[in-house]
Amino acid sequence: MTDLRLAAASSEAFDTVGRQGPDLVGLSLVDSYPGIDATDLWRTYLDVLAGGTPYEGETDYEESTAGFQYRSRYRLRVVRCQGGLVVSYARLDSAEREQQRLALMQSLGRMGWVDRDLVRGSIVWSEEVYSIFGRDPDQGPVPLEELAVHAEDEDRPVMEQAVRGLLKAGEPVDRTFRIRIPGQQVRHVRIVVETENDALGRPVRVHGLFQDLSAAKHAERQLLEHKRSVLAQQGQLAAERDLAARLQDTLLPVPQQQLRLAGLTVDVAYLPVQEGLRLGGDWYSAVELPDGNVLLVVGDVAGHGLDAVATMAQLRFTAKGMAITGSPLPEILANLNTLLMHTSGRHFHTATMIMAVYEPAASRLTWVRAGHPPPLLVRDGSARFLPAPAGILLGAAHDPRFEASIVELRPGDHLLLYTDGLIERPGESIDEGMARLADTAQAIDLAAPRLLDGLVSALVAPGDSGDDICVLHMTR
Repeated sequence: MTDLRLAAASSEAFDTVGRQGPDLVGLSLVDSYPGIDATDLWRTYLDVLAGGTPYEGETDYEESTAGFQYRSRYRLRVVRCQGGLVVSYARLDSAEREQQRLALMQSLGRMGWVDRDLVRGSIVWSEEVYSIFGRDPDQGPVPLEELAVHAEDEDRPVMEQAVRGLLKAGEPVDRTFRIRIPGQQVRHVRIVVETENDALGRPVRVHGLFQDLSAAKHAERQLLEHKRSVLAQQGQLAAERDLAARLQDTLLPVPQQQLRLAGLTVDVAYLPVQEGLRLGGDWYSAVELPDGNVLLVVGDVAGHGLDAVATMAQLRFTAKGMAITGSPLPEILANLNTLLMHTSGRHFHTATMIMAVYEPAASRLTWVRAGHPPPLLVRDGSARFLPAPAGILLGAAHDPRFEASIVELRPGDHLLLYTDGLIERPGESIDEGMARLADTAQAIDLAAPRLLDGLVSALVAPGDSGDDICVLHMTR
C-alpha cells in the first residue's frame, strides 16, 4: 500500500488534533490519519506526485480521533519536489470564510465600514475605507473630527456641521460628499453613520459605512450630458421643421382648393407623406398672368426637408417671374436648369416639372416638361397621355434641350398634371403606374364636385404612399 511520511514541517504547521511543528515530523499519513487514503485529498497527493502538475484550491477534510469527529476546510497548495511533495495550507473556518465573503462584497460594492469608540478614543477602518480615501493603512484612520479636511471646499462646512451634530447630539448622517484624495482626484463618497448612546443619551460609539459613488456619479453625468445633447438636437430639428413648415405654408397655404382662371376650373390636391407637416419638394402654381393667359405648373424636387423646400421655393418663384415676362417656356426651363447647376450650397438637388400656359382665346395649351410624367387627357370617356416633348430633369446636365408641345382643349375635356407619388409603387414599373392612373380616370365620375378626392383615394390607400402627392385637375 502506498504511504507518505512527513519529512519536515514548519513551526506554524498543525493538524486537527493539535500536533504542531516538530511533533509532526516522521509521522506516517496513513497510520496517523486513518481513512485518509480514501479521501479526495489523498488522491490529490498521488496525482501531483505522479504527474508533476501543481494543485491549488480548497478542500474539506474529516477524520475521527479519540472518538471525536473533525471536519475542516483548507486552502491547499501541493507541489512535487525532489521525489516528494511540498504541501502548504491555511485553515478556513466558517468565520474566516465569512470574512472573505464580506471583504469581497465590500470590494465589489466599493464600500467599507468604520467603528469609533468615543469613550476609549479608538477608531477602526476596514481595508476598503483606506482604498476609498487613497490612504496607506500604516497611516491609520482619519479621526471623524478631521474628516472635513479632506472634503472639497464647497462641501467642507456641511461636513463639519454633520460631524458636530453626530458627536454631540447623536444625529445620524447619510450624505454624499466630495472627497479629494492624493493625486488631486475627487471622489463622491456616501457617508452613513450613527451612534450608540449611554443611559443619558450621550453618544459613546459611532459605527457606519463609507461608499465610493464616483462611478455612479460619472455615469449619471454622462447620462445627463447625453440627455442634454438629445434635447438640443430635438430642439434644432423641431426648429428646422417649424421653419420648413412655415416656409411651405407661405408657398402652398391651401392643400386643397378650387380656382376659376380664364374659363378653366382648376382643382388642386396636395398630400404630404409626412402627416401634419408639408415638408416635401412637390409644388404647384395655378395663376392668371397679366396678359390674361393661365400659368399651370407641377414640380417635384428630389428629397424632403428644409433644403428641398428651399429649392422648391427658388424654382417656383423664378418660374412664375419669368412666365410673367412672357419668356418662352423652353427658355424658362433652360434658365431654371442653369439656376440649379450653379446654385451653391451644401446639398445638390435635381427636380422634375411640367409647365403649361393656357390661352383662353384659342383654347390652346402649350406645355413643356423636364423629366416629368406627361399630362393625362380624358376626352369623351377615353384617357390618354399626351405625347411627351424632349426634356430631361433639371440639374442633370449643363446644356439640355427642351421642346414645347401644344394641345387644344375642348369643352368637357379633363386634364391632369401630377407628381410621381400618385403612380409609383415599390417593385412596380412606371408604365404600370401610369396605366393604373388612366384606367382609374376613365372609371370615376367626372361630374363629381371633387373629382380629385375619388381619384386619389382610388389610387393610394391611406399610409401606402412613400412620397408626396400633388395633382392639378383642369376642365373647361
